[in-house]
Amino acid sequence: MAEYKLLLPSMGEGVMEATIITWLFNEGDHVKEDDSVVEIATDKVDSDVPTPVSGKIVKILKQKDEVAKVGEAIAILEIEGESGNTAAEEVKTETPATAPDAETLKTIEQPLQTAASTEFSGDLYLSPLVKSIAQQENISESELKTIKGSGLEGRITKEDILAYVKNRGNQPAPQVAPVQIASTPQPVATSAPASTISVAAGDEIIPMDRMRKIIAENMVKAKHIAPHVTSFIETDVTNVVKWRNKNKAVFEKREGEKLTFMPIFVRAVVKAIQDFPMINVSVNGENIIKKKNINIGMATALPDGNLIVPVIKNADQLSLSGLAKAINDLAYRARNKKLRPEDTQGATYTISNVGSFGNLMGTPIIPQPQVAILAIGAIVKKPAVLETADGDVIAIRNLMFMSHSYDHRVVDGSLGGMMLKHVHDYLENWDLNTEI
Repeated sequence: MAEYKLLLPSMGEGVMEATIITWLFNEGDHVKEDDSVVEIATDKVDSDVPTPVSGKIVKILKQKDEVAKVGEAIAILEIEGESGNTAAEEVKTETPATAPDAETLKTIEQPLQTAASTEFSGDLYLSPLVKSIAQQENISESELKTIKGSGLEGRITKEDILAYVKNRGNQPAPQVAPVQIASTPQPVATSAPASTISVAAGDEIIPMDRMRKIIAENMVKAKHIAPHVTSFIETDVTNVVKWRNKNKAVFEKREGEKLTFMPIFVRAVVKAIQDFPMINVSVNGENIIKKKNINIGMATALPDGNLIVPVIKNADQLSLSGLAKAINDLAYRARNKKLRPEDTQGATYTISNVGSFGNLMGTPIIPQPQVAILAIGAIVKKPAVLETADGDVIAIRNLMFMSHSYDHRVVDGSLGGMMLKHVHDYLENWDLNTEI
């Protein structure tokens, strides 16, 4: 028998560590190849780690709530084999814990990326655990910059910050830099002080789970950073409804996939972004970063009531059929906790389908560092006035509201409104002969 070290696999650009949520097997249990053995959490997504081999778990090295680095052993399995080193070496070959290249590191350290995972500005990169400890201990950013990190590329680890807390009383007072008016806005508290909230008899106190805390923090931050403006439009999607009704059975029989309205909406949004590429940007201080790729985030409600936004990468390069498959795959894996961290990274524009809950319209919050988000309302049959060669007539049509929220720092009403009008036009003039 040989020992096999199960390592924490690479989880995408910028993700260096993960927290153990729960083990799905115990020491002494036998597991089969591809069994999910442990649930982990990053600041992006919760996911499962499968085992690439069959064997018996003889030792769990990382317990619940402990943090493991990418490439670090989290468990030891006993498998069939001759050498105890061979299996471990094979795993290291598959998921090396090497330092990122210069380009990746540059991306990780961009303030835009940092802002999504930490409340501290500048060039600090903090894991969720380190950030939590810093907040609990009221450690300022200037103090954090005095801590010498022992992690990858000098990053601060849990051990580093705990050692600092232990010896904090012996540390010299840090020099606080002067406040600059143009600095990054300070974070806003995600909740009111506990003393302002009264709890009556019979009230139930429900602690936020980890994902809800992240959502709350990100939403408050997004509203604080971006001045939101919203434009509305009502769209006649009768042709879209007719086209889908004509093609959905054929598509499902041919591809084994459901044909929803979402691929059509994504196609219209992509074409409008190509018409107005300055919607596909991010703000970095006083610079505007114009994105080359069009990656569409798709807000997805989870069974537990939380929200996640998987990303359709390079949506402009996919056919309608390809979009349908990508959307179905991401939605299924989101609702079954099968997403990988990289599945939720890199969105440049987001769509929220509030119509799936029967809502006519909504004004969603723009996810940072994007500058716009589109809300799709419910499709409702209504009487509408149509212009014909013989004059105006009233007919029953399928109508839908859309709302476009945009960041007024870089998107004015003309750009935000024209982009929405182009989405409207693409949907209203949908060709009934479009191939799928």
